Amino acid sequence: MELLLTVLGSGTSVGVPTIGCHCDVCCSADARDQRLRPSALLEYNGKVVLIDTAPDFRQQALRHKIEKLDAILYTHAHADHILGLDDLRPLNFRQKGPIPIYASEETMAGIRATFHYVFSGKASESSMPKIEPRGMDGSPFDLFGVRCVPIPLIHGRGCSYGFRFGKLAYLTDHSDITESSLAMLEGLDVLFLDALRHKPHPTHSTVEQSLKIAARLNASRVYFTHISHDLPHARTEDLLPAHVRLSYDGLQIRIEAPDAV
Repeated sequence: MELLLTVLGSGTSVGVPTIGCHCDVCCSADARDQRLRPSALLEYNGKVVLIDTAPDFRQQALRHKIEKLDAILYTHAHADHILGLDDLRPLNFRQKGPIPIYASEETMAGIRATFHYVFSGKASESSMPKIEPRGMDGSPFDLFGVRCVPIPLIHGRGCSYGFRFGKLAYLTDHSDITESSLAMLEGLDVLFLDALRHKPHPTHSTVEQSLKIAARLNASRVYFTHISHDLPHARTEDLLPAHVRLSYDGLQIRIEAPDAV
């Protein structure tokens, strides 16, 4: 069974181009420099799984012709990863039922606070997203026949989760990775890492920091994501090792899907 990962958004929280900015990257003609907010899509065995509902989810869904979702995995509850949740409504209409969402207790609390109307139980004259909350305690779990391993990450003073599926791991929004989490990432073929920019940031990894992580884990292919307008795609890649690339919106990776738990 094959797993297909599509990068729906490779940008940072404000996206690229950034509103009001006229830098070389924001004005670039290279389509890879146009970065929607961070999100990814997994497809395997007829199932479609979304990682995060970015504020650009509607645009991403139209661009990639997403017509159903079987589940959503949430990394954390920051705005650039959850604010597209309301745009699930057309999929609810099509699917005639709720969409399961997997999130940690902290992340689920943030989603409940932001989308209180979805959880209030009060009758509404207008439509609202229909979701089915499912807790995620950090233990591996079966996701439609595939083993999903949540990876705890340090995100400034908070935390987020990455996800491993066999030989592929998708990590975004991390400023550091603990030794115990690094041990969960050994033996990968494909690894996605946060690499916001060169200048240090309190909640995100830099290119230099992520290069060190990549060297430590020795994955065959590494892709940087959650990229700001500080990193022009072509010029940045020219300075990276051959097996390390910048991700971009629309990038697709195919890999053998793992077995279930």
